Amino acid sequence: MRIKFIIDQAYKFVVMISILFVSSFQSVAHEVTPNIAEVFVDSKLITVKLRFNVEAFLARIDLSNVENTDDAEQASDYQSFRDLSPDELAQFFESNWRNFAVRLNLQSSTLTQTSVLDFIQLLVPNVDDPELPRLSNLTIRSKRSGENAITFTLGKEFGYTILRQMGVDEGLTQYLAPGQTSDPIQQYIGLRKSAFDRFGEYVPIGFDHVIPRGLDHILFVFGLFLLSLKTSVLFWQISAFTLAHTVTLIAGALGLINVPASIVEPLIAASIVFVAVENIFFSKLNKWRTFLVFSFGLLHGLGFASVLAEFGLPEGQYLPALIGFNIGVEIGQLSIIVIAYLFLGLTFGKKHYYRTVISIPASCIIAAVGTWWVFKRVFLF
Repeated sequence: MRIKFIIDQAYKFVVMISILFVSSFQSVAHEVTPNIAEVFVDSKLITVKLRFNVEAFLARIDLSNVENTDDAEQASDYQSFRDLSPDELAQFFESNWRNFAVRLNLQSSTLTQTSVLDFIQLLVPNVDDPELPRLSNLTIRSKRSGENAITFTLGKEFGYTILRQMGVDEGLTQYLAPGQTSDPIQQYIGLRKSAFDRFGEYVPIGFDHVIPRGLDHILFVFGLFLLSLKTSVLFWQISAFTLAHTVTLIAGALGLINVPASIVEPLIAASIVFVAVENIFFSKLNKWRTFLVFSFGLLHGLGFASVLAEFGLPEGQYLPALIGFNIGVEIGQLSIIVIAYLFLGLTFGKKHYYRTVISIPASCIIAAVGTWWVFKRVFLF
């Protein structure tokens, strides 16, 4: 019975990791990313510049329920829109403009009056490789009645949205869940947002980049976990990784370091391969591993910085936003460790077969995924 239990648990574990392995092959192509909405408010007009996935909207994919458009029931419809030229896609969207307009709500926060939206333009980028995501830039305008603050709501089916108020020193920055209504947006900001408010705005952004969207970071941290369950081993590895990526995250976000993604992303994948391969051949913390983990952390920090650069940092409050984002990343990392320990370490950690049945097979799969990513990212970039 005991042998059968071991085999059953090992089988379930391998199936779980295999699912993760298969999903990794799709993560580059059509992974769902947050929309970015930039809102400009003056005395007469409200202008919204929205970067979003037009093809998903036209294919009627609910992005709040999928992490990859390939997993949606409408995947074939999505691909047919992907195959259109930029001009053809823009024309098709404009003909469906009214269907979109009812899903974006700019409303007076006190008068509950919905603004009438005017289509200005849709800029669809040229993407030579069909495997790369294509995010289009939509410009919308509405007349403003009175000086009341307005709120922004984008339909639940569009997924998560990063909202930024532009044109003012202390504008609103907010991470919106699918269908969530923003805090009030005003033309003039009479009160300066506190550092704590800015900190709170960026924590979920950092967390979201690790869980669920940072599969490469998840596999790297999981690889660190698989070496050993000793607290000291985990402590030194996670500490080195955290210190390193914090340094390059801050430097990259402030523009002190700028390394092209074509270099950073393949190296991040290579770091995953190294950690996993070392797990296969070693069962203890070697002297060089901590230093190498620190070096890899520098690379991952540059990856975090590129994400943060897309979201932007509020003028005059870089530090609390940076700290908030980094804390969110740390919470994501610790969540990975805790989940791995609860599901694997607590149940199997003291079993004599843990390394043979759990650690080595999982590391082999992670190494295979990382190797695929190295070639994929070198090819794509």
